[in-house]
Amino acid sequence: MKFIDYYKILGVEKNASENDIKKAYRKMARKYHPDLNPNDKKAETKFKQLNEANEVLSNPENRKKYDQYGENWENAEAYEQAKKQQSKHKQAPYYRQQSYNQEDFSDYFESMFGSGRQQRQSYRGQDLRAELQLNLMDIYKTHKRTLTINGKNIRITIPAGVTNGQSIKIKNHGGISPSNGPNGDLIITFSIVNDTPFKREKGDLFITQDIPLLTAILGGSQLINTLDGKVKLTIKEGTQNGTKVKLKGKGFPIYKKEGSYGDLYVTYSVVIPEKLSPKQKELYQELLKLED
Repeated sequence: MKFIDYYKILGVEKNASENDIKKAYRKMARKYHPDLNPNDKKAETKFKQLNEANEVLSNPENRKKYDQYGENWENAEAYEQAKKQQSKHKQAPYYRQQSYNQEDFSDYFESMFGSGRQQRQSYRGQDLRAELQLNLMDIYKTHKRTLTINGKNIRITIPAGVTNGQSIKIKNHGGISPSNGPNGDLIITFSIVNDTPFKREKGDLFITQDIPLLTAILGGSQLINTLDGKVKLTIKEGTQNGTKVKLKGKGFPIYKKEGSYGDLYVTYSVVIPEKLSPKQKELYQELLKLED
């Protein structure tokens, strides 16, 4: 498999901070998201590479391994064990100390654990990656789903409140070890499609609600849609266009906090009537006279 430079994929330098990596990922993920690039295979591939790069570089431990071992970072522990085992031979008369650079690691690993040695070190199989596309309402409640990976059915639990681009790891469901070691892991990245009128920011939801001009002036009530039904709100007399109200606990589930929800923010948009009947015009003109 061709080596992918994760720093190049995200467009950042190797000394980039965690915050720089986070910003770069969000920017690029928005650009190449499948929702904005339907039927674009190149954009789809780029989006998957971005998720893979972010998963490695946003994890300090994985990033350290990647910086040191490059494309072989997932076998970092095996390389360290190989180096330790090699150091045990320093007392042997035939030992000659050598230095190894990053390009030597693959050959070095083979020399320590290749088929020519009887005492072969087992190492884990390769991690497998998959993308699961879900609608926003699919993650409103925790539920179980059966996935078919490499011909095998795997039943997983999808927690409520997962975010777009977030990944979960399913232990031992990845590639099979070539040397009777443990299997790799299955890493599932979620692609969340928001097909609702709400804008989501983690646990909070945002929506704009039209209200009639007279309701804004005189006050009244208005039915507001939420994800779990309608709510009647009381609108104060003299409500201004752009007024924002908060409905506590009417937002989205908080990830890994069962029973906790964010808030719903409703912004009122006062609707100005475009056409008036003669009688309505007469009444508005009377109001105008009263103001004068």
